[in-house]
Amino acid sequence: MSDGATARGSATEREEARKTAEGLEHLSGFGNEHSSEAVPGALPVGRNSPQRAPLGLYAEQLSGSAFTEPRAVNRRSWLYRIRPSAAHPAFTRTGNGALRSAPFTQTVPDPNRLRWNPLPAPAEGTDFLAGLWTLGGNGDVTQRSGMAVHLYHADASMRRVFSDADGELLIVPERGGLLLRTEFGLLHVEPGHIALIPRGVRFRVELLDETARGYVCENYGAPFRLPDLGPIGANGLANARDFRAPVAAYEDVEGPVEVVNKFCGNLWAATYDHSPLDVVAWHGNHVPYAYDLRRFNVMGTISYDHPDPSIFTVLTSPSDSPGLAGVDFVVFAPRWLVGEDTFRPPYFHRNVMSEYMGLIEGAYDAKTAGEGGFVPGGGSLHNMMSAHGPDRETFDRASAAELKPQKIDDGLAFMFETRWPVSLTPQAARAEHLQQGYDDVWQGLERHFRPLH
Repeated sequence: MSDGATARGSATEREEARKTAEGLEHLSGFGNEHSSEAVPGALPVGRNSPQRAPLGLYAEQLSGSAFTEPRAVNRRSWLYRIRPSAAHPAFTRTGNGALRSAPFTQTVPDPNRLRWNPLPAPAEGTDFLAGLWTLGGNGDVTQRSGMAVHLYHADASMRRVFSDADGELLIVPERGGLLLRTEFGLLHVEPGHIALIPRGVRFRVELLDETARGYVCENYGAPFRLPDLGPIGANGLANARDFRAPVAAYEDVEGPVEVVNKFCGNLWAATYDHSPLDVVAWHGNHVPYAYDLRRFNVMGTISYDHPDPSIFTVLTSPSDSPGLAGVDFVVFAPRWLVGEDTFRPPYFHRNVMSEYMGLIEGAYDAKTAGEGGFVPGGGSLHNMMSAHGPDRETFDRASAAELKPQKIDDGLAFMFETRWPVSLTPQAARAEHLQQGYDDVWQGLERHFRPLH
């Protein structure tokens, strides 16, 4: 990494990055066969790999799935670039920092309910990659199964370029805007948005504010897709049209650029003599996306009972068992509560799935906020069959509340929900910001049982 002063950049650089971010155009739709060219005529017509690609570019396919996977789930894009990706020197191992990968075997899987405060402030000069801190996960990166939960904190824009061969990255900002410069073009995300970087796509993260903090789900398994809607019908939840894909934009930069690749759990680095973000045109469906979570069309009860949280699924990575996800991304977006004779917060629950919950802003309606509670930037882990639900304060308040229509619009929470237990990294199990006494929030739930005589 560059020295702190260089890596941090200046306020002028951040302002220029913000102007760029706020002026971006984009393509609409999730899973579409998009096409885009930064220079007219850069895309070939009628074929993918002509004998001589237009404008002296190189044609290259990037496959996010096996060639023979069914068309409905096949992911690939054709890139037309200044230099082919093959033109690079050898990669050598570099330090992993606080980034870890599955299998997570250094700690015993823990059935206890756990909660963390936000990550502490980063050391000066920490970029997005150096600021990744792994909480835990499951599966095995070499088998392309499972997931990992990471957090990030940064105070510097990246000067280097990163790609992840192990999985796709779902980035959930909680503090500070980000400008993502990818091979496909630029994306702008703020807290309340998400960004999805597919497996193998190279990108750089530039900060739009002095610091940035948030969450990352690294999905080793099947790529995220929109969930089936079943009886809901054709509309609802996350609408495909609200996802934003980048338009083509390229860097024609000669000179040393560090490129870091995550491969089978470790980081490998090489110094290129040019920027690999040099794609002038592209077409396909293996592309990055951004999405504003406040556009999520929440479904819920209009009669009685609290719906299962699966009704709040934004994206899902299916497994080989129908309905049992490798990982779901679930959002608790602003919504109305109108259920009659209903305990309106999420109910007491034991679940075959494991749940990591984070908070982007405000408060979550089943957990007490404030110091020592569930706060933005923090997170909780309830592994499979761990009993959880509203804390005592929330239970007492909701049990006595007047059941008039209520708008929940002062918080934005989410879950990474997975079919397997989440095993912790040693750094998460021993972290200073791991809250002690989390179990105490359920103490004082009194006996109310009164047998009839």
